[in-house]
Amino acid sequence: MLKHLIQFMLCLPSLAVFPASVSAQTRKIDLQGHRGCRGLMPENTIAAILHSIDLGVTTLEMDVVITKDNKVILSHETFMNPEIATPPTGKQFSSPKDKSFNIYQMTQDEVSKWDVGMKFNPKFPSQKKIPAIKPLLSDVIEAVENYVKANHLKPLNYNIETKCAPATDGISHPKPEAFVALLMDVITKANISKRTIIQSFDKRSLQVLHQSYPSIKTSYLFGESNKKTPEQLVDDLGFRPDILSPAYQLIDKAYVESCRKLKVKLIAWTVNEEKDIENMAALGVDGIISDYPNRFSILKYR
Repeated sequence: MLKHLIQFMLCLPSLAVFPASVSAQTRKIDLQGHRGCRGLMPENTIAAILHSIDLGVTTLEMDVVITKDNKVILSHETFMNPEIATPPTGKQFSSPKDKSFNIYQMTQDEVSKWDVGMKFNPKFPSQKKIPAIKPLLSDVIEAVENYVKANHLKPLNYNIETKCAPATDGISHPKPEAFVALLMDVITKANISKRTIIQSFDKRSLQVLHQSYPSIKTSYLFGESNKKTPEQLVDDLGFRPDILSPAYQLIDKAYVESCRKLKVKLIAWTVNEEKDIENMAALGVDGIISDYPNRFSILKYR
């Protein structure tokens, strides 16, 4: 099935707004497509990931969860989200978080029978509707590496988020040690460790990585409500990560300067408006994550 999908994507006409080999000035900023390119294609799907490559991203951002049979798949939620998912019956449904249709209580085969690409998402009206499933991370990596090779592109980086929290250990996901081990097994077998960042809101995942896989780059995620300084965040984590990744609303000149003093990179999320993309670039962030990587083209004219 993966082979046929890759062949199908390779036959599609390029929808790129600008070529993957963008200017050196733009390349100084790590351009990341959020969940592939959520504003344009169904999130966390192979089609979204490959299209983001056409749009010139330098890093592929995605989320992973674990199934009942310990498979690592792409999904932002640990449950089937009624906003984007359609069950095999085709009927509409509503599901309380982490209770009904909990992915950790479903096998990968069961998950693969659900469609996550055809339902209209009012939050992203420009999103193209195509049949799609929550894919195995291993299949995503294979598709990317084959696509890059076939199109003679430079190797891409991966930014993979672990979706876990202390309150749902053993309910919606394994504990961090097991989660990280399963994820790293896929990454190691795919031989992409040197091009991979693991990011998380759950500091435990990052601490496990720091202790057991110190060569892997780590990124500490946090939202707009977290008002701690970069120095306090590093102290809270217990080690200096490679990256701090806050909601972009938190970032100003002083924030950038603090990160530089700490010698950690700063990647802003989720930056969708062109004026905000330009502002983040002007402030000097190291990377920008966006649902609309096509809008990164604005940086060519700075």
